[in-house]
Parts: sequence; C-alpha cells; structure tokens
Amino acid sequence: MDIPGDKRLAAAVVMDDEGRVLLVRRSERERFLPRVWGVPCGKLEPDESPRDGALRELKEETGLRGEVVRKVGESSFVSDYRGHETKNWQDNFLVRPLSTDITLPAPDQAYAWLTPSELSSVDIDEYNLDIVRQALTNS
Repeated sequence: MDIPGDKRLAAAVVMDDEGRVLLVRRSERERFLPRVWGVPCGKLEPDESPRDGALRELKEETGLRGEVVRKVGESSFVSDYRGHETKNWQDNFLVRPLSTDITLPAPDQAYAWLTPSELSSVDIDEYNLDIVRQALTNS
C-alpha cells in the first residue's frame, strides 16, 4: 500500500486592483471540503517551487494567469489519506492577476471577488480565512 509522507502545497491569494480577493467554491464531488469556498491551492509537482506551484494551481483552477507579488506566510494541516495521517505544509502567496477571464473546471463550482468585509458572506472555512488574512495583513 502506498503510504504518503508529508505533502507540500502552495496557495494563491489573488487580489485585484480594487482590493478584492478571489474565492472559488469547490465542487460537491471533491472528497476534501466539498462546496467550501477558498483560495486556489494544491499539491506541488516533483521538483516544483512553491511560487511556480501557486501560479500553476491558479491557472488550473481558474484559468487565470498571475504574477506573485510576495510570499505572505505558511500554513499546515493534518489530513487523512486511506486511514493514514498526513501532514500538509503550505506556502501562501499574494498574486496579482494578469488575465481576467475565469474558467472553472467543474460546472457546480462558483467564484466571487470579495472585499475583506464580504468574506463572511460565503461558506469559507477558518483555514482558508487565515490564508486570506495573511495576505491582507501583509499587503
């Protein structure tokens, strides 16, 4: 059986020129946090830098191209993979969008550009909210 070790991830907190943050609602078919709102994020490919991974995940999850402004922080969480606990380490980046047309991979997903005061209007979990706060605090 394949028992994973620690996983490395990267997240993109996309902020537009008006100070709004892009959140994406996960598909209901996702095993992990279905229908929860959050920032584009995912596992790094082998030998991929966190900075490059954040931009790749942004492109895969939204169709947007972006430019890293700076690293804003780190996060970690424990997840379960086939009954085995896995520690996930994540680098979080503030990203400026270089394109505007958003394309989501699944039809039941949604996206929203929200001001900091509007973040609580969607079902965002505390983990993703903390990632956004890292970017807002350091911007």
